Amino acid sequence: MTSVEHFGTNADETSNREYCAFCYAGGEFTDDCTMDEMIEHCVQYLDGFNQENEQQFTREQAIAEMQKFFPTLKRWAAKQ
Repeated sequence: MTSVEHFGTNADETSNREYCAFCYAGGEFTDDCTMDEMIEHCVQYLDGFNQENEQQFTREQAIAEMQKFFPTLKRWAAKQ
């Protein structure tokens, strides 16, 4: 996340630098889902990601990378 609009917001609308704007707004997670459900949601945007980045991922590669990365995020690490 590189700019303030990418960050989520706390209940008092201040910026929350631990979570992105898509996942966290107003002090709450935007979706009540499992990590696997979040990965399935995120992989829907793979075409857009691939258009904006040099490295291209297949669906399977993207899922594998998210399965490695997501458990390191605070939201999911707390549930491990």
